[in-house]
Amino acid sequence: MTREQIHAITEQQKNFFTKGGTRDIDTRIGYLKKIKKYIVENEAEIAAALKADLGKSPYESYLCEIAVVLAEVNYMLKHIRKLTKNKTVMTPFGQQLSHSYVKPKPYGTVLIMSPWNYPFMLTLPPLIDAISAGNTCVVKMSAYSPATSAYVKKMLESIFPKEYVSVITGGREENQYLLDEKFDYIFFTGSKTVGRLVAEKAAKTLTPVTLELGGKSPTIVDETAKVKIAARRLVFGKGFNVGQTCVAPDYVYIHKDIKDEFLACVKEEITRQFGDCLHNEDYGSMINDKHFNRVCGLIDPAKVVHGGKSDPTTRKIQLTIMDNVTRDDAVMQEEIFGPVLPFIEYDDLDKVIAEINAHDKPLALYVFSENKKTIEKIHNECSFGGGCVNETDIHVITTAMGFGGVGESGMGQYHGKCGFDTFTHYTSIVDKATWIDLGQRYQPYTKLNIWFSRNMNFGSTLHTTLKTDYKAAPNSFFDLIGFYIGKK
Repeated sequence: MTREQIHAITEQQKNFFTKGGTRDIDTRIGYLKKIKKYIVENEAEIAAALKADLGKSPYESYLCEIAVVLAEVNYMLKHIRKLTKNKTVMTPFGQQLSHSYVKPKPYGTVLIMSPWNYPFMLTLPPLIDAISAGNTCVVKMSAYSPATSAYVKKMLESIFPKEYVSVITGGREENQYLLDEKFDYIFFTGSKTVGRLVAEKAAKTLTPVTLELGGKSPTIVDETAKVKIAARRLVFGKGFNVGQTCVAPDYVYIHKDIKDEFLACVKEEITRQFGDCLHNEDYGSMINDKHFNRVCGLIDPAKVVHGGKSDPTTRKIQLTIMDNVTRDDAVMQEEIFGPVLPFIEYDDLDKVIAEINAHDKPLALYVFSENKKTIEKIHNECSFGGGCVNETDIHVITTAMGFGGVGESGMGQYHGKCGFDTFTHYTSIVDKATWIDLGQRYQPYTKLNIWFSRNMNFGSTLHTTLKTDYKAAPNSFFDLIGFYIGKK
């Protein structure tokens, strides 16, 4: 697609937004229902596209992609009317008689750039959030997942007019053209390298951004962990989408006292869950030859204790375990993003925490332990985007909590209310009564003016006292007077 074509699309969307095409809540709800209906009626086609790109089984496609999207759209359908309402807030005494409130407003035209590893699940939820908030959207799909990208394009073009939602495919050239446009918000999911470019481009026009990136997400398995269940859940988390998951366990700190037992259980679980990986039709493939060769290059045969084999014709790599790994090994120099899991032995938790904190802040951190003090210590002393205790990955598939990174692993959150908030500017408004105008704030200043300014927080103090001591309503007496008089 040419630069001129992309510019024309963004201009159409801006005009559509300016004319109020997205303001009506019922209109937004109508499109959300269309998205849901389309997905429910076409699950098999969506799964087929994911199979073509990533080798995912229909069950895995539903579990990690389709079901997550349906959960997001269901949340918005249930809560959108509440989320879009004005919220009355306390008015300070010095601003009486007034009604203060916060008004949720869409940013305008937003750009959503999605990745290839979960091309359905990491495209539709931010789009659903942006539509619910009242924005128009330009969606840029990844060139690395052509089947799913083409399907999403067909789907969205059958639901939305192009001035409301447009889907753009293609590669770096199209990315460049899009980033040269002026959007009101940019939502990017992908690598740190491209994320930095997006942030740099956005900074030139002071465009707000959400960056959903990645990093090396550690797992800590201490000596109190329930070995069998920890091994089972770790293998599941790493094997899902053959490790091509931004929150997949990237490497494991294993306590020396249980290392041998735990590694034996991990090997058993790999065989139990996946059998012969290279001939398992439900076991996925690397997205392309480039990433296949990159991940194979991270495997040190001398440190492999399970797996290590691959098939370039199918781009499958066995779920591979490496032991006695150090920070100097190649596999520890970058995010693996594939089915290779290095183990590092430890006996001092403080040194583990220090090592984690000496590197970039991870997107996820997982702890397997039965010791609450250990868990609390790790959570208090390490900075990371999100994580699980005695589990992996699943914190990202809920609408009750936001998902996002920190530091090098990203900025901003989405899912559920956090997703609506991401694509919303909350405008603060004070509606002041005109039937009376107190003169204490105007010049010439007198002793009465000074007294008034020093005591104008009295209303806030009274409000706090009433709430604490008498469980009063959210607004103080003065706020209620201001609200009712100000509205008349």
